[in-house]
Amino acid sequence: MPMDDSSSHEPGEDPAEPSAQPGGEVYDWYVRAIELLETGNPEAAALLLTHAHAREPSSSSVLEALGRASFDAGRYDAAAGHFGTLTEVSPDNDYAHFGLGLSRMRLGDHAGAIEHLAMAAAMRPQRKEYDQALREARATIRFREQRP
Repeated sequence: MPMDDSSSHEPGEDPAEPSAQPGGEVYDWYVRAIELLETGNPEAAALLLTHAHAREPSSSSVLEALGRASFDAGRYDAAAGHFGTLTEVSPDNDYAHFGLGLSRMRLGDHAGAIEHLAMAAAMRPQRKEYDQALREARATIRFREQRP
C-alpha cells in the first residue's frame, strides 16, 4: 500500500493517535517504516511505527525505530521518551543511550545528555559519532559556564 508522503501533522506534533489501521501485519509495518526512514520520510515512518508499537509494545526493534523516526521528524520529546524506555528495558543498548543523549541535547539538556552519551561511548568506543556527540555536549556546558 503506497504511503502519502505529505504530512497532515504540524511540525513537532506527535501523530500518536492515527485513525486508520494500515494494511498488513506488524512486521510489514516495520519493514515499510524502515524503508520510509531510509528515504527521508520520518513522519510516515513514525505513523507506521506507532501502530506497530501499539500492537507489539515489548519489541525493542520497533521502539528503537520509533525513536529514530521521532528524532528525524524533529519531535525530540517523543524521541527522548522512546529512547528512554528502550534504555530501561535494554540498558546494554548503546544506540538507545546515544539516541537519548542526542535527543536531550536537542532539547537543551546537555548535562542529561552527557550521562547517556558517555555510556554509549564506553559501550562502543569504536563508534566515533558517539565520542563526537559527547565532546560536543561537554564543550557546550563548558562554554555556557564561562559566559557572564
